[in-house]
Amino acid sequence: MSRRRGSECRARAAAVRAGCRGRAAAVRAAVVVTAAAGAALAPRAAWAHPGLVPAPHDVWTHWGADPLELLLLFVPVAGYAIGVRAMWRVAGRGRGVSLRQASAFAAGTVALLLALASPLDAMAEALFSAHMVQHLLLILVAAPLWVVGAPLLPLLWTLPHGGRRNVGGWWTAHPTLRRTVHTLTAPGVVLVVHTLALWFWHFPGPYQAALARRPVHALEHLSFFVTALLFWWVVVQPLGRRRLGHGAGLLLVGATLAQSGALGAVLMFARSPWYPAHGPGAGSWGTTLLADQQLAGLIMWVPAGLVYVGAAAWLFLAWMRDDERRIRTRSRRLWSAARPVEIVS
Repeated sequence: MSRRRGSECRARAAAVRAGCRGRAAAVRAAVVVTAAAGAALAPRAAWAHPGLVPAPHDVWTHWGADPLELLLLFVPVAGYAIGVRAMWRVAGRGRGVSLRQASAFAAGTVALLLALASPLDAMAEALFSAHMVQHLLLILVAAPLWVVGAPLLPLLWTLPHGGRRNVGGWWTAHPTLRRTVHTLTAPGVVLVVHTLALWFWHFPGPYQAALARRPVHALEHLSFFVTALLFWWVVVQPLGRRRLGHGAGLLLVGATLAQSGALGAVLMFARSPWYPAHGPGAGSWGTTLLADQQLAGLIMWVPAGLVYVGAAAWLFLAWMRDDERRIRTRSRRLWSAARPVEIVS
């Protein structure tokens, strides 16, 4: 009996030590991610000339990001890395979150870095067309890749076991909160909120306010990215039961394609420039305000539209595959039910 108790105690101690080593490894991984992100996203003032519109000859020296945007990016990225490490330590590599999902999240993070910390961000201060490319990277590349990466479960796994149970119990004990979240993530609500964010920040007043003040600029980027996350989550939903059928998803993507294309067309066919704040930048880059705005409208209209068309095609093919699978299952059931009748006859 004493030997059995001793072996059980040693096993428990070994499990505790393994858990501590796993948590320590997760913390070390988060520290490495933090250091790399900090080096890549150091404040732009240390790398470039603050207050000056970047010219073509020195734009490639403008690396770095706004500290507020750095903080908003680092928190979920570090949480995802810690959560995935904790899950894979317990369940095995690729369990809970697959390698494909983790790779998608990493690719989305790279897209965010390109949008916010590369010379593209400096060019966006000078040219509206570059600003449009930056916005589309947030909305059409980074956001859907993060959704495919299924971040909710890894973020939950940043908590200890007891903390995860408490969160689950708290969520179950608050039906009003669940109904509110379900309402806010309803397809119609998400479509309206995403459309309002897109159009609001392209009106001259809010857009130029974001261009002049970094906190407002960070809020603009955050609103684009968060509403895009909600939109693509409703369309894709990598976790849990689908709340949106393929046909409804096609309608949602089609409506977003229509409103986004309409905004691009309005910008492209405008007879006068909307954003005089880009005047010095357009001049230094050898173009005019109106030509720069027309190019931005074209980018929003055609390349962005192709992304939505691709998403609609993916939904349509998934719809066809599901229907084909359903027909095959029904045929097998009918054939299995008919075979005994043939044998008896």
